[in-house]
Amino acid sequence: MGKYYEQIDGRLREFIEAQHIFFTATAPLSGDGTVNLSPKGLTGSFAVLDERTVAYLDYAGSNAETIAHLRENGRITLMWCAFTGPPNIVRVHGRGEPVFRDDPRFADLLAAFPGAPVDDHGLRAIIVVHAEQIRDTCGYAVPFMTYDADRDLHGKRFAREDDASLDEYFRKKDHVATSIDGLPGLPLPLPPLRKPAGA
Repeated sequence: MGKYYEQIDGRLREFIEAQHIFFTATAPLSGDGTVNLSPKGLTGSFAVLDERTVAYLDYAGSNAETIAHLRENGRITLMWCAFTGPPNIVRVHGRGEPVFRDDPRFADLLAAFPGAPVDDHGLRAIIVVHAEQIRDTCGYAVPFMTYDADRDLHGKRFAREDDASLDEYFRKKDHVATSIDGLPGLPLPLPPLRKPAGA
């Protein structure tokens, strides 16, 4: 029913890159901490960096649980489901890290997302995930659903923010700088956005 893979390439890579949504799951080390599950999706915001490394753009939101958990322990699972075509579910279990705006690697990593919306969504970090286990399962119970378009609400909301107002927005939220369970989240103040040369 399922298969393990050594790397993300060929049809597996094509499947992952064709999906319009994926999910991330993280948790703190504490046994009574809050498990976090998040949908991710905006077109162009996911990239396969090499056969065992993927990354996605982390945009503004009401909390920063994934960032907090990765800063504490690095554990993360990504999941894609086939909502059209043959049934399939792919999971990448691995170690992740948030690369923040003031990291020297940020601009070079951002170049891996040439079609991604950068200025309109409050980009705050790039999440890089190194795969430790790659597997698929049948997905027989996943329903058929069609993709119409990305919602434009997130972009409309954050397009009016600059670095200073975005920093202020994050400071007003209860669970951005600190997670629900009190872990360090997004470091503030928010550094200026560093773009690739020529962007």
